[in-house]
Amino acid sequence: MIEQYSFGNIVINGVSYRNDVKIIQEKVVPEWWRKRGHFVDVDDIQDILKSKPDILVLGKGSPGQMKSTEALRKFLKNNGIELIEEKTSNAFKTFNRLFNKGKNVSAGFHLSC
Repeated sequence: MIEQYSFGNIVINGVSYRNDVKIIQEKVVPEWWRKRGHFVDVDDIQDILKSKPDILVLGKGSPGQMKSTEALRKFLKNNGIELIEEKTSNAFKTFNRLFNKGKNVSAGFHLSC
């Protein structure tokens, strides 16, 4: 599904995206913005949560500056959703591996810092 990632760019199904994206049940949601920039909170991923994934992969950017909030981690744990946070260069590979295994996985990818 995700063909490549480089700083500021991700290619998904042949389409290049230059802003942060979410993937929800095989659908790409472009132009993902968070209320607090480098922090991901529950409100920032309501559309993902409505899809009821078993796993959420967060690509934290090239150096890994984007982070989930404590409130989000607690919410995911309480709802039985596994959280995987990695630098985007690794996170897209993790997402592809899980997706190809047929796992119910959604993702959010920060493409730059």
